[in-house]
Amino acid sequence: MSSTAPRRGLQIAVVLTGVFVSSLDLFIVNIAFPDLGRSFPSATLSDLSWVLSAYAITFAALLMPAGRWADRSGRKKAYLSGLVVFTVASAACAAAPSLGLLVAARVLQAIGGAMMLPSSLGLMLPLFPPERRGAAIGLWSAMGGAAAAAGPPIGGLLVEADWRWVFLVNLPIGVATVFLGWWMLQEIREESRQVPDALGALVLAGTIAAVVAAIVQGEDWGWGGARVLGLFALGLLGAWYSLRRAFRHPTPVIEPAILRLRAVAFADLATLLFFAGFGAMILGSTLFLTEVWHHSVLRAGLEITPGPVMAAVFAVPGGLLTTRYGARVVGLAGSVLFAVGGVWWGVATGGTPDYVADFLPAGIIAGIGSGLVLPSLSGAATLPLPPERFATGTAMLSMCRQVGLALGVAAVAAVLGARPDVSAFHTTWLFMAACGLAGGVTLLAIGAERRPVAAYTLAEARE
Repeated sequence: MSSTAPRRGLQIAVVLTGVFVSSLDLFIVNIAFPDLGRSFPSATLSDLSWVLSAYAITFAALLMPAGRWADRSGRKKAYLSGLVVFTVASAACAAAPSLGLLVAARVLQAIGGAMMLPSSLGLMLPLFPPERRGAAIGLWSAMGGAAAAAGPPIGGLLVEADWRWVFLVNLPIGVATVFLGWWMLQEIREESRQVPDALGALVLAGTIAAVVAAIVQGEDWGWGGARVLGLFALGLLGAWYSLRRAFRHPTPVIEPAILRLRAVAFADLATLLFFAGFGAMILGSTLFLTEVWHHSVLRAGLEITPGPVMAAVFAVPGGLLTTRYGARVVGLAGSVLFAVGGVWWGVATGGTPDYVADFLPAGIIAGIGSGLVLPSLSGAATLPLPPERFATGTAMLSMCRQVGLALGVAAVAAVLGARPDVSAFHTTWLFMAACGLAGGVTLLAIGAERRPVAAYTLAEARE
């Protein structure tokens, strides 16, 4: 055991590095967004928004097909291929001479990210014995919190030089991780000779893309406009077809058996609700500090940092507590703390800056709550599954997370677009609190699982 421990540690580090880099990129690019306008002065705000939207739409659309492909074709193959694509796309983003090419490179980057994320947790969980997988999920969740903490200050410093450094920073890390991963990681795949449902994967990707595009662009295009309503209609039609095909195809992209596991279904719903509040918190706090208190981007990034730091610090204990007390108890406790942070901001903040008294305590409380909730959601959505479906379960969880984030951002844009004053931000914070609490309450519906994880089989659940 001791002889394999260093290798196992390196394998874990390789996987977590990829998760960190892909998550870090999301937060850094958000910080760089204002600087992009100065590089492309002829572009409108709507045009510039596609640097963020193109990534969000593509990433959300491809998570489920990518997760299913990772389980079948090999998680090491999917992870390293995704990391290569992500790294090459980062170089293309940095070199982009026009906004159109930058958006195209961001789409390619999202393809790589969608391949990496589901396979990452699928590679990690088998490295831990079943009784320690709560710690594995805590580590995996902590990477997101660490990236959220590091993103704003690192992004602020890089943007001071040039926004292109936001993407260049990925290159050395990506190259080194690919080399180590090829050497260290072991291949894990589902043993099956059945032909995957390519048409179902294409329809599902289009369905998610249509729904996320409608949410992301709803404020700019008009919620009652033909484009938004048409996209929602396509989403409903695609969802109906995907559900119908799931019950008829021998190897569907979304297996009904997975959603028939109570814990998985309610954990995915709770994830969507909680991340709507999380998205409102991330965007709302940045805009409040820069637009109401008129702090610089770098200063705002540093002021936001304590919350994500707390999320990273409490994620591993949160995973261990989830293993001992269950996702319902720990997730609800975390969601209550997250909601308290939102209510604090909604009551205490005003037009006169008072960071230490009004902003910092709520950020810390919400960060601690997030650190408890995130591993609870991840554990409830993946651990009840058989090991050969870990990547698929992670993809479903991540897809719900992305849709939730898009909903939260859209809600903030709608509220602040109508009246961007202090009272509008108070509405944003209360929306954050309500969504976070709703996610925790939804976890209560999971119920107590009495059967061991290994007892579940997809064939049994399909009956």
